[in-house]
Amino acid sequence: MTAIDSKDKERDGVRKPVLTFPHPALARAVLLFSLIMLGLLAHGTLAPATAAPRIKDLVEFEGIRENQLVGYGLVVGLNGSGDSLRNAPFTQQSLQAMLERLGINTRDTALNTANVAAVMVTGNLPAFSTQGTRMDVSVSALGDADSLQGGMLLVTPLHGADGEVYAVAQGPVAVAGFKAEGDAATIVRGVPTVGRISNGAIVEREIAFNLKYQRSLRLALRNPDLTTARRIATAINSYTGKKAALPLDPATIQLELPKDYDGDIVSLLMDVEQLRIEPDLTAKVVIDESSGIIVMGRDVQVSTVAVAQGNLTVTVTETPQVSQPAPFAERGRTVVVPRSRVAADDEGDNKLALVPGAVTLSDLVDGLNALGIGPRDMIAILQAIKASGALQAEIEVM
Repeated sequence: MTAIDSKDKERDGVRKPVLTFPHPALARAVLLFSLIMLGLLAHGTLAPATAAPRIKDLVEFEGIRENQLVGYGLVVGLNGSGDSLRNAPFTQQSLQAMLERLGINTRDTALNTANVAAVMVTGNLPAFSTQGTRMDVSVSALGDADSLQGGMLLVTPLHGADGEVYAVAQGPVAVAGFKAEGDAATIVRGVPTVGRISNGAIVEREIAFNLKYQRSLRLALRNPDLTTARRIATAINSYTGKKAALPLDPATIQLELPKDYDGDIVSLLMDVEQLRIEPDLTAKVVIDESSGIIVMGRDVQVSTVAVAQGNLTVTVTETPQVSQPAPFAERGRTVVVPRSRVAADDEGDNKLALVPGAVTLSDLVDGLNALGIGPRDMIAILQAIKASGALQAEIEVM
């Protein structure tokens, strides 16, 4: 017997499917479930995931971080695209030292190979990495090598800031770019002197940090803000029912372990990082003058201001003409007669535009675009509006 039977019912000349419940208890259960779901939606418990960012997307937890590693090594097996030993003496010294460790003496030998390149190996040691786990590394040429394509990185110790070895890297280098050249032409795609080795390093030393036994931690905001810090602390205190979080400054929140968690701070962090809050953003205009990129936040506002934009363009055109004497003339010579035409365009069609106060970001952009202003001129206008005090935002020039 099925829980739901489908029947056809004729209404207004049209047969329509009708759902019936054979058991009254099942019908009441379905109705109760529907009412519960509607109540959860009304109270925001089942709100869409995109309603607000999670706390884990806004803060960094103290002690849960990566550590940068760096090392110096050699890449071998290059097809003539390595360092020239004459121009890269450190490559020659490294090659000789490596061969000596293998029992081969080359001190009095003039090495001449282009299949070896000195490289710097970098990587980030993940948080709580244990011995034997693997990590990705990046390989960058240090000398005058043309490409690292097809090369093999030899065993390279990776050091931390304290000088200790935390990982060892080795493996084939994967290069996305390439370089091809002939006698009169060269093609370069990407950066062939930089490569990557996925899972190319093995962790040899662990960084000791006992998160389980911590009784308090600090949360560091990625974008410091007083309002955001207070909202995060309020959300945590509301969830735990105790005053567990306290904002210390715009960038730091102190988190204490409540007694209800029985000393399990990992469970507390798992619950806290899933809470959603709406961050408060500073009104800011970011400008990259080198590329002409402008990024404006949603809270940027402009007071009443008049904007005019115009450039003076002077065009000089030279069309010289040749003057020659008449045919069979007894006397005369050929000369070049200059002909110059000068025109000036002050873009008189551009008029003064009024930007009303408290306009939205879209209105401001539409108004500046209506003047026919390009990105370069828009940067100068925004800086001029800021200088006049009409732009209620911070300008950051990259």
